[in-house]
Amino acid sequence: MKNELIGRTKRFALDCWHFCFKVPKSREYNAFVNQLIRSSSSVGANYRAAQRAKSTADFINKLKIVEEESDESVYWLEIFEEILPQNKSEVEALKNEGKEILAIMVASINTAKRNKK
Repeated sequence: MKNELIGRTKRFALDCWHFCFKVPKSREYNAFVNQLIRSSSSVGANYRAAQRAKSTADFINKLKIVEEESDESVYWLEIFEEILPQNKSEVEALKNEGKEILAIMVASINTAKRNKK
């Protein structure tokens, strides 16, 4: 599962990048594109870092960052859903993946907290 999630979070970042590549270039769009690329790539980077955590507390803290960045990515995708309705199906798929990753992280955090006690 760990290796699957490493790949899945990396794929999420790449899929968001590919979507952003297709977004029209303008000052307004670029601000949102930069935010989505930053948050979606942080999901994978921080999940990978969590695998090298020094303690359970460190692991939980890193997963909380992944949780926050996943949620932020979903937010930016919701923005794109409204401003680029012609890309609705692609954005919807990305948003669903972001929500699934978010749910997995919340469950993992809760499990780690239970196991810590």
